[in-house]
Amino acid sequence: MKDRVNFTKAILDSLTKPPGTKDYVYFYDEKVHGLAVRVGQSGFKYFVFYRRVQGRPQRVAIGQYPDTSIEQARNKALELNALVSMGENPMQQRKEVAKVPTLGSVFNTYIEEYAKSHCKTWEVMIYCFNRYLIHWKDKKLDTITRGDVQAMVNRLGRENGRATANRTFELLRAVINRSKSLEIYLGENPANGVAKFRLQSRDRFLQSDELPRLFNALNEEKPLIRDFIYLCLLTGARRSNVASMRWEEVNFDAKTWRMPDSKNGQPHTVPLVPKAMEILQEREQNTSNKEWVFPGNGKTGHLVSPKDAWLRIKKRARLDDVHLHDLRRTLGSWQAATGASLHVIGKTLNHKDSNTTAIYARLNLEPVRHAMENATNALLATSETATAEIIPEASGADSKNVIHFRHRKTVEY
Repeated sequence: MKDRVNFTKAILDSLTKPPGTKDYVYFYDEKVHGLAVRVGQSGFKYFVFYRRVQGRPQRVAIGQYPDTSIEQARNKALELNALVSMGENPMQQRKEVAKVPTLGSVFNTYIEEYAKSHCKTWEVMIYCFNRYLIHWKDKKLDTITRGDVQAMVNRLGRENGRATANRTFELLRAVINRSKSLEIYLGENPANGVAKFRLQSRDRFLQSDELPRLFNALNEEKPLIRDFIYLCLLTGARRSNVASMRWEEVNFDAKTWRMPDSKNGQPHTVPLVPKAMEILQEREQNTSNKEWVFPGNGKTGHLVSPKDAWLRIKKRARLDDVHLHDLRRTLGSWQAATGASLHVIGKTLNHKDSNTTAIYARLNLEPVRHAMENATNALLATSETATAEIIPEASGADSKNVIHFRHRKTVEY
């Protein structure tokens, strides 16, 4: 049964989307037949006209509340009801009834009704729009041509990089497609048919001759940055997840770190190799912050991506072309080099793929732990010539080599 209410300002302001329902719900006006307000996840409200004409549902966008008043919405709905009573289909009159929206208005609808509840990067979308598309904010969608979009992509590719150009183009296309699916805009999407740049997948990872230089450079850093970089490397996790690691997520007994929310939207448990455990145990003993593993002074309370520190480390280690994200790829590459299967590597890095997700789910943590330990043992062993002193403990077949790190406790291999 349809939810019908008397549209007043107080009632519309109080309407919210019931939990557990779809992206948005409709509430219908008691006074004017066919008038409804669509309420989104964040409370965003939009007037629509909904009637069945010749047995088929017809829906016409009217305007956003409160920019469009209740009286204006009712008057527009009465006009549309009059068309229906005369046997006309309001969809055929729609171009005359509905105004063509601006890019700024449909972007606002996209963020409020979709992105905030579905996309973790919605704040990045706002930044991207305000930086690269703001000059089109007040343009009607039907005045933006395919040529305009292609010229924008080409210009951004030259001035800001191909990846930025592609992301901006994809955001524009998604915003307009969403406005069409909500029937806010009826015209063609000017982003259709536009050629974006082909990007070569980045495959950079640290080689055996580069890792000692990285370890040497890390030795000169303060513990916060040094430990952060080490954990990025030893866990293969994204830097944002490592930076926001909480102590409650670390299980010292099970030697695991459970990320409650990863990029693909699913919790992810990371086995902690011995070196990672050593770092975390030392940090726990020497910190007074009981919430964040890597506390910070900003509004988040934790460390954010340390760009300046990473530039300093790269310069010191002579690694000009290495990104922080390449540390994640380095672990996966060393796993492959030490015999780990692609399925285990995918489980380690929490890759979500339609063809292999089911296989990832069937893997337990022990093969992942074994592969990670093999990789990190080989990875850390490269520091012997640059950052460690090998001291034989005993002679004979049972002798061990002890690696003394300048900034760590003794680690046996």
